[in-house]
Amino acid sequence: MPEKNDIAVEVKGLSKNYGDVRALKSIDLQIGAGEYFVLLGPSGGGKTTLLRLIGGFIRPTAGEIFLHSAEVSHLPPNGRPTSMVFQSFALFPHMNVQTNVGYGLRLRNMPKVEIRERVDAMLEMVGLTGYGERMPHELSGGQQQRVQLARSLVLEVKILLLDEPLAALDAKLRKEMCIELKRIQEKVGITFIHVTHNQEEAMTVADDLAIISGGKLLERGKARDLYENPIHRFTAEFIGENNVFDGHVTAVDGEGHVMVDLGYTNLTVHGRDQMPGVGDKVSISVRSELVQLVDGNAMAAQGQEILSGTHRETVYLGLTTSELVRLPNGQELLVRQLSDGSGGNGIKVDEAVQISWRTVDGRLHVS
Repeated sequence: MPEKNDIAVEVKGLSKNYGDVRALKSIDLQIGAGEYFVLLGPSGGGKTTLLRLIGGFIRPTAGEIFLHSAEVSHLPPNGRPTSMVFQSFALFPHMNVQTNVGYGLRLRNMPKVEIRERVDAMLEMVGLTGYGERMPHELSGGQQQRVQLARSLVLEVKILLLDEPLAALDAKLRKEMCIELKRIQEKVGITFIHVTHNQEEAMTVADDLAIISGGKLLERGKARDLYENPIHRFTAEFIGENNVFDGHVTAVDGEGHVMVDLGYTNLTVHGRDQMPGVGDKVSISVRSELVQLVDGNAMAAQGQEILSGTHRETVYLGLTTSELVRLPNGQELLVRQLSDGSGGNGIKVDEAVQISWRTVDGRLHVS
């Protein structure tokens, strides 16, 4: 965690109710100054509610909000060192780019010459030098989003809030804007808090991220840690393409290995920091790129897990190829491999196959 004097945002016991619906449930969170922090989770999970609480657009039912150590829970948006970038571009259609970006500065009665200088500098920052006289309808979606970003950053706030800022862009432009957002954040050096349900977007920009679902903060950490070592089953299912198996614990050995009965076979997984008891219900996840199709008569070697099933489908995706395998309980398992250019592996639909992975590649989930 960041040192106390480096904390840009701290929320304590933050809750928000809408009638009988608890949209946010006692969230505790700290975000370091100068971080690009992402709130990641499914739609309706509470991400935007938390962002709007930080920005002052709604009031909390309970809890406290601190921005750079100042308690701001009941201050309006214009009393906080924040600005919001919305999913919709929210530009004034009758104003050109220069006027849109300088709008907030004019409300502060800043001299015209200074407004012009700051707006020009910000347009250069976001890659829109020479676009000042254009109207919003003359811009692409990506350019309109850059204008909105410039309009927020020109106010020189300490914290920028971004609510699904790339959702309206196509996939190619979204990837480009992810890289551009990260570049701009590193250049201006302020705290960015970015809400998204898109895991690729989150992992591209985030220094640190939190998983929000059902109004709860499930876990937080570096993108790579959450991808490779998820604690919660939900995180394993939401980030990446993980295969998840449910069962109950039959034994735990002295080296931390947990034996799990799936009902049709048994698997072993290392418990790491989680040590369930015999009889406990647990889940095991393994990433699809760590699973392999093996010879149908293969026997499990030391440190390997093997499951039998039937081949259902091969899906060619260019760089990778996905194999779908149906297990005895009807569950479908995904095997993702680099495409080898051969045009297929020769496996037929409903052919018996086996899949395997290293025991150390499995992850145990007890929550």
